[in-house]
Amino acid sequence: MTSSNPLLQSYDLPPFSSIRAEHVKPAIEQVLADSRATLARLLDNPPAQWTWSNLIVPLDDMGEKLGQAWSPVRHLNAVMNSPELRDAYNSCLPLLSEFSTEMGQNQKLFAAYQQLAEGETFSQLDQAQQTIIEHALREFRLSGIALPAEQQKRYGEMQMRLSELQSTFSNQLMDATQAWTKQITDAAQLDGLPESALAQAKQAAEAKELDGWLLTLEFPSYYAVMTYAHDRSLREEVYTAYCTRASEVGPQAGGYDNGPLISEILALRQELAELLGFANFAELSLATKMAESTEQVVSFLRDLGTRSKNFAGQDLAALREFAAERGCNDLQSWDVGYYGEQLQQHRYAISQEELKPYFPVDTVLTGMFSVVERLYGIQLREVSEFDRWHKDARLFEVLEQGEVIGRFFLDLYARSHKNGGAWMDGCRDRRLLPDGELQRPIAYLVCNFTPAVGSKPALLTHDEVTTLFHEFGHGLHHLLTRVDYPAASGINGVAWDAVELPSQFMENWCWEPEGLALISGHYETGQPLPQDLLDKMLAARNFQSGLGMLRQVELSLFDFLLHLREQPDQTVQQVLDQVRAEVSVFPPPAFNRFQNGFGHIFAGGYAAGYYSYKWAEVLSADAFSRFEEEGVLNTETGKAFRDNILARGGSREPMELFVAFRGREPSIDALLRHSGLTGEAA
Repeated sequence: MTSSNPLLQSYDLPPFSSIRAEHVKPAIEQVLADSRATLARLLDNPPAQWTWSNLIVPLDDMGEKLGQAWSPVRHLNAVMNSPELRDAYNSCLPLLSEFSTEMGQNQKLFAAYQQLAEGETFSQLDQAQQTIIEHALREFRLSGIALPAEQQKRYGEMQMRLSELQSTFSNQLMDATQAWTKQITDAAQLDGLPESALAQAKQAAEAKELDGWLLTLEFPSYYAVMTYAHDRSLREEVYTAYCTRASEVGPQAGGYDNGPLISEILALRQELAELLGFANFAELSLATKMAESTEQVVSFLRDLGTRSKNFAGQDLAALREFAAERGCNDLQSWDVGYYGEQLQQHRYAISQEELKPYFPVDTVLTGMFSVVERLYGIQLREVSEFDRWHKDARLFEVLEQGEVIGRFFLDLYARSHKNGGAWMDGCRDRRLLPDGELQRPIAYLVCNFTPAVGSKPALLTHDEVTTLFHEFGHGLHHLLTRVDYPAASGINGVAWDAVELPSQFMENWCWEPEGLALISGHYETGQPLPQDLLDKMLAARNFQSGLGMLRQVELSLFDFLLHLREQPDQTVQQVLDQVRAEVSVFPPPAFNRFQNGFGHIFAGGYAAGYYSYKWAEVLSADAFSRFEEEGVLNTETGKAFRDNILARGGSREPMELFVAFRGREPSIDALLRHSGLTGEAA
């Protein structure tokens, strides 16, 4: 199998078309066996003095081989899921978790790191290398290195189980999303839906050899119904199906219920935290973040909620009044998106649908590339021939002075067997290899936009444009790094509550006239976004921003208080209800089971860290305010941001990097100003 297994061969780009489910587990077992043998050879014959080159470099080599085998599997599992691949992927999670725990609890390895940190060569290392070693020692402590053997064993069991539970959560959410569809044969039921959404629903029906139109819970379909469908009962039906996914209620009640998984995940996280000497998982989470204490996070969120609540109340009152004038006197959750869109059109005579013809995907990409080319002195070009996992996949090179410094894959459109949402993931890290050659980084950028229908190109809403810029910001963080060691290159080693800084920062150019001029052009005529539409769009930028801000505060506070466990006997629903009572001005119906689909905290890396979005938004808004002062396409300011933030990865603490760029610590004022939440709410 070794000779024919593509996951065990060295490659430049992953050989996606050659990878089969049966390759996965044998490859991972082989790599892990090789790693254990390498580690034994390394540690059983220690040198007189541990150095970077005789300790860290061979460990990085091990990590490289594991990443080469696992990265494409993890990616395919997310974007081309199948029962066979899922089984193969899940079968490896316990193996990987066990190996990670072994590494984190290896006393000889810990002693080697300690000796390196205390040895005479440490002071000769550069700052990135020193930071990597210090963070590694911290990770050993957080892996239970100091625990008695029995407790170390329990730690390993818990990590393995958490890995399995989080994967199951994600799988059940995907299955629940795909299990519900609604066939519609009466066109009148779809009155109000834009032509693009109707065409997509028609295409979905044809793909299943059905008459009429097929609605799904994939986000583009859900969003179109909630925003445009005149039929209120249809909106209620689709809303109910969507917000009860993977729960014990709703049309699929109990079918893919994530509730029991959530309970077990939370119990294991609490036990894990206590095992490591923390009062709760929120404290454990902050051990590797910018925020200094749980009190600081809760205070930050409650302050943001207080500053936003009057504005949100004002937003809601206007929405209720507008809906009542149109015959809806009992505004419900399934009405908010619909009347919000109507009110926005009424006030500003603009809608997302009206903007879409001006944002064909290739124009947006070309313009987005122009923005970063000006800011960072790079060039981007597409590669047409490469091994794809799906016909929609694309590949681009990042060049500087004619030399390729990185590459990224792009997978933009929603489809079956693909996880929802949008994300960036590393395919390969920048690394200075032992032979002196520089390994260049590669990234995956994934979104779930509405694909092209018929002869029209894919057209993006402005919200989708913003999402694309956000993920590209993460990608630039990964690709423009100048750190040569994988543990701190790109986004590696970056505190989780600072990792959203470059992504949220990029979103600003979607709102600047100079940026919009580059990223917009009518798909038929090429005409730029007309001035009147631009003016309306900018005027509508902060439409209902109070409600939007409170929603993010609600999710962040729910996540954090859930893991803080101030009242251990509270159920998950009770914590959520308590948070909504405190911060929300429009709580959803009692049957809403949002938490059962909250993959960020139950299947991703945001547990007790969802506040990071708002925390980093303070950083990004304040960082962008320097561009507002010096010019939004100012190359010198762009160079400063690249040099101090994007290029430095996890080589220094994020606050040091921010101060180096901004000249001071961050202020919340720019975020409130950008969100239209300054002054007094009427």
